[in-house]
Amino acid sequence: MTRLLGRLGGWCARHGWIVLVTWVLAAAALMGASLAFPSPTSSDASIPGTDAQRAHDLMKTGFGSGYEAGGTVQLLVYSPGGSLLEDDRKEAVEKAVDRLRTMPHVVEADTPFRMGGISSNLQIGLISVRLEGHDPDAIGTITQDLSKAADPAREAGLEVVPADSSNPANKEIKTGPSEIVGVICALLVLVFAFGTLVAATVPIFAALVSVASGLGVIGLLGWVVDMPKQAGIMATMIGLGVGIDYALFLLSRHRRLLAEGVPVAESVRRTVASSGGAVVFAGGTVIIALSALLLAGFPLLATLGWVTGISVVAAVLTSITLVPALLGLLGHRVNALRVPFLRGSGGAGTGWAGLGSWVARRPWWVLIGSVVVLGALAAPALSLQLGSIDEGYGAQGSEPRRAYELMATGFGPGSNGPLIVVGVLQEKVADADDRLVKDLTREVEDVDGVAHVSEPKVNEDGRSVLLQVVPAYAPSDERTAEVVRDVRALQLPGVQVHVGGKVAGLTDAGDRMAERTPLVIGVVVLLSAVLLLLAFRAPLVAIKAAVMNLVSLGAAFGALALVFSLGLGTRLVGMDPPVSSSYLQQIFFSVPIESYVPLMLFAVLFGLSMDYEVFLLTAVRQSYLRHGDNARAVAEGLGSTGRVITSAALIMVAVFTAFIAYPDSMVKTFGVGLAVAVAVDATIIRGFLVPATMVLLGRANWWCPRWLDRILPNLSVEGHEEDEEDGPEPEPRRPDPVTAGI
Repeated sequence: MTRLLGRLGGWCARHGWIVLVTWVLAAAALMGASLAFPSPTSSDASIPGTDAQRAHDLMKTGFGSGYEAGGTVQLLVYSPGGSLLEDDRKEAVEKAVDRLRTMPHVVEADTPFRMGGISSNLQIGLISVRLEGHDPDAIGTITQDLSKAADPAREAGLEVVPADSSNPANKEIKTGPSEIVGVICALLVLVFAFGTLVAATVPIFAALVSVASGLGVIGLLGWVVDMPKQAGIMATMIGLGVGIDYALFLLSRHRRLLAEGVPVAESVRRTVASSGGAVVFAGGTVIIALSALLLAGFPLLATLGWVTGISVVAAVLTSITLVPALLGLLGHRVNALRVPFLRGSGGAGTGWAGLGSWVARRPWWVLIGSVVVLGALAAPALSLQLGSIDEGYGAQGSEPRRAYELMATGFGPGSNGPLIVVGVLQEKVADADDRLVKDLTREVEDVDGVAHVSEPKVNEDGRSVLLQVVPAYAPSDERTAEVVRDVRALQLPGVQVHVGGKVAGLTDAGDRMAERTPLVIGVVVLLSAVLLLLAFRAPLVAIKAAVMNLVSLGAAFGALALVFSLGLGTRLVGMDPPVSSSYLQQIFFSVPIESYVPLMLFAVLFGLSMDYEVFLLTAVRQSYLRHGDNARAVAEGLGSTGRVITSAALIMVAVFTAFIAYPDSMVKTFGVGLAVAVAVDATIIRGFLVPATMVLLGRANWWCPRWLDRILPNLSVEGHEEDEEDGPEPEPRRPDPVTAGI
């Protein structure tokens, strides 16, 4: 692979304009095509084989319109000045309802002046609009159109707010300010790292091209596969981070070689041959980790995994082709436009080399200290609170949050997350007055935690009955999930009970995640260890790297628990407590973490953590092969990579922290978890824990059984800088005989 990548890098450096123009045209064409022909997005959040999915499927069989996903839109009407029943206010509301009935796809609009449609204080009313023949993925736009149609009520001084009718798959998260802030922060870090404006812009340009290319491919793929609306934001978040990082590693190596007097073309070839191999393997580990989400049993999560993987592939391809082309075109001008007072150089950081030597002299103390610190950081993870996030945690003043509060105030907290109970009957019934239907209704009403049960509705063939059940608790309350399980546990002769709705779906998602998590973790760890084994031919190094990555994950989950579960930082990340909270709850309020977030975070973080492991191990391996002194190799490896890994980590942290500003709670969770994990990984783990363990293991780091050494392919990821491009293929380098015989 070293030889192949070296030739590729050399060709790209010699034909820089061809590569540059090709990439720019390809990115522009892909992005332009995806914008000119926007593909449909999918709001499918189904989880095959779950009870909620079964209930959802039954809801669409003969119960009429409005019972499928996105089939009903609710508008909350609030009269701050008194009762809605006063003549002028009532007339305005009725006029709004009449206009709603004329809107496209509306088959029925229920006035709030009906049984159960107005609150006990007569100030909050609920307009239910049932739709038919519409695009479920366009429910957000349809909701806004319906809200505008209710302007006659607003003109009478009433407040009209649309309730959120989306599911986790069709929540639209628009990109924009956070990406700009992340890029600016990354540029500042690069300027400080390199000391020149030209060098700083190379990784930024390469990353923007890779992100544009990846987003273009993802947008066009939406025509042939179901694509959730979150795909773009996840691909941008990860693609931007790894794209800048990979280009940064290559650029740092190239500038160091230039400083040593190596000609430009040869420097580019050596850079791609060595550091390019590390980039390919690092990207491979990220893609493996993301691809393992296909085993989670959650189609939405699986799609987000492989879609994000596309952005990583684009980052790897631009790093080993576009970056060499830019370096070849710039030549020594890569060091142009030096910033005053900034030293930035291509050499190894003496501070990191000194740290490496310091760690090598006292590995046991460093190991113990690192374990204690990481244990303290990970300890809060034991209190991690998983659950569902409802709109009560949305941004204060936003329409979904306001609608949630009005609904809870007027009709009870459970009205924001009603359960849909579908009973499949063994015998056909004539109507809702049948004894079996009444028995089912009574049994559901008697379940603890059920506040209200609607009038039963029998489907057209008389074999299913539908009930809308309002729990006594908010959707995010863990007791609501218990209500779901208790209703499902009902045993009534002649009836098979299924429970659907948003809360039931999220409950099933949590159960499915808990069931599949060990499988996903096992596959990711095993495949990543195998990839490292192929890269470095060292079983202990591969196993140790996998363990170290799990340690950084513990610190990330600990941070999530501190911020969200224990409520020590929810205000800092821009989340507002419920209005009715006490003073103490206003300061410290906990927010549940969606059940699928930890598994997604695990896949992303494991892959990103492996990036730094690969780059550090590559440098240590190169030093060890030169002189065979393990402790010295660890110190030199840390010295040569410490500065660039720290810069890369700062860029990642800046990009991920910028995404915390998003109003969406899921994006905030990812931003906090990713930023903390990368910061801990690049400092405590790569700076102290990994070097200490490598020093203690000594030559055993690079031990490989003879039988395994014979069957492993020699991929030579660490490369050989001194190889000539057209020279004979070098003999594979091996550790010294003593090491091989351990």
